[in-house]
Amino acid sequence: MGDLHRRHPPQDIYPREPWRLVETHFDERYLAAAESLFATANGYLGMRGTCDEGQPVVHNGTYVNGFHETWPIVYGEEAYGFAKLGQTIVDVPDAKIIRLYVDDEPFFLPTATLEGFERALDLQAGTLDRELVWAHSSGQRVSIRSRRLVSLEHRHLAAIEYEVTLLASDAPVVIVSEVVDSERSARPNGDPRTRQFGCEVLDTEVTRTAEARVVRGYVTRSSGMTLSCAIDHEVRTDCSFNVKASADEAAGRVVYSIDGTVGTRIRLIKYITYHSSRRRQVEELCQRAERVLDRAVEKGFQDLLDSQKRFLDDFWNCSDVEVRDNPEWQQTIRFNLFQMCQATARAEGVGVPAKGLTGPGYEGHYF
Repeated sequence: MGDLHRRHPPQDIYPREPWRLVETHFDERYLAAAESLFATANGYLGMRGTCDEGQPVVHNGTYVNGFHETWPIVYGEEAYGFAKLGQTIVDVPDAKIIRLYVDDEPFFLPTATLEGFERALDLQAGTLDRELVWAHSSGQRVSIRSRRLVSLEHRHLAAIEYEVTLLASDAPVVIVSEVVDSERSARPNGDPRTRQFGCEVLDTEVTRTAEARVVRGYVTRSSGMTLSCAIDHEVRTDCSFNVKASADEAAGRVVYSIDGTVGTRIRLIKYITYHSSRRRQVEELCQRAERVLDRAVEKGFQDLLDSQKRFLDDFWNCSDVEVRDNPEWQQTIRFNLFQMCQATARAEGVGVPAKGLTGPGYEGHYF
């Protein structure tokens, strides 16, 4: 059980704040815990708090409430009333990955020289925010800011704002936004609490691209559930750029090649949507996903931020518990209340999801 030993992160990295869970230094030893603590969800859709760039990662999970695969339960000796099938939550395709290259060098947190770093889960805004300065090996300095949310108002929608600014000199910038099919389900770090499938779970039935959009549709091999996942983008910058969307059997991607100029902000907005069903065809779910993206792009990212803030203002007006003279208790209570909000906000019709859609390793539910 040594691999399951829980590390308690130090307070100098995770200081006490009343309305934020803050990480002031990247430390790979606490990666697994941070992925759970910084998860964002709305009761239907949940995303673990992984790095925007997709690596490093312990378990890069994205989950849809009720979306599962079935598997035969084998007994040494059968008896009346024994269950025949088990059900396990499935990692759906991961659409939150945004990779960054400056002057053809990839940004990779464990090896990057950082002049500043802060990541925070904002309990009032309902966003996961990250801000850092990357000291490039060529002498370039790059400001990277991101903001991620899973909408508490729009059940099927998530979005990421990813902002890059060159601080020292002009340089070519490439931003690759991906949706990557979930790999064969495996036990993270050999964790015996999680189920391992012996084969791929999802078959891809629909793939299409257009401009800055990728749409993919899937069906599970055993349970027959259907799923669509789609991404679309906006880029706002005074730098010249071109964009290309492509897809293959394992992933879809949108690549922005940008002529970066010093001091000019490059702002990418990524809209993400998932739809699932037990009865509907994959193509119908893909059409639903495209309609959601059309509305999201039309209204913009600021509209999502505003609706998220209004939702949480109402929640905290009814639910906040104030603790005097104990910052640790205050942060802990508000964090737990926020997690209850994330687990239930849009869980109508399906119940409170296992682990609040923050991680694997549980095949039942808690309420």
